[in-house]
Amino acid sequence: MAKSKNVEKVETRGRPAVSEDTQLTPKQWKFVEIVATQGEFMTLRDCAVEAGFASSGSHTRAYEMLNPKRSPHIVKALAERRRELAKKYEVTYERHIKDLLDLRQQCVDNGAWSAAVQAEKLRGYASGDIYVSKSEVRHGSIDSMSKAEVEKELARLKEQMEGKIVAEVPKREQVLEKTEIAH
Repeated sequence: MAKSKNVEKVETRGRPAVSEDTQLTPKQWKFVEIVATQGEFMTLRDCAVEAGFASSGSHTRAYEMLNPKRSPHIVKALAERRRELAKKYEVTYERHIKDLLDLRQQCVDNGAWSAAVQAEKLRGYASGDIYVSKSEVRHGSIDSMSKAEVEKELARLKEQMEGKIVAEVPKREQVLEKTEIAH
């Protein structure tokens, strides 16, 4: 029997090769869900333990599962789940108005009138048509005023204070003389 030289040898030892299309195991799915929803509040090691991986190797498992070279399918699934959650919880004008309406109604149902009024007021501000928030922003300072404008403003302030302004500051000697006479 003649042996064929062009036969490709398939590796049967170690882990099977994975790609982005490889199916996730139930533990891997659970890990992806925990990292996507609670990853900000838990360590990756704790996420792996919560997903069902052994505590002794959970740090290594978490690292391996989030390494795109070792587990591209898990990294891809995590990115997709995070996109889904971002889309689900994004703030839109319509959702904002509806949520404020729902909150107002809950407050009315519970007799929390002050909170209901506040929610309705916030809906009005959000609409932009009912309440108008005005603010005045002033730019510049005395440095940007002309001499005539400064004198005019000083005269206005002096008139407004009605004699409460000291016209001139007494010299130290004058203050000492007055205190000596008083004693």
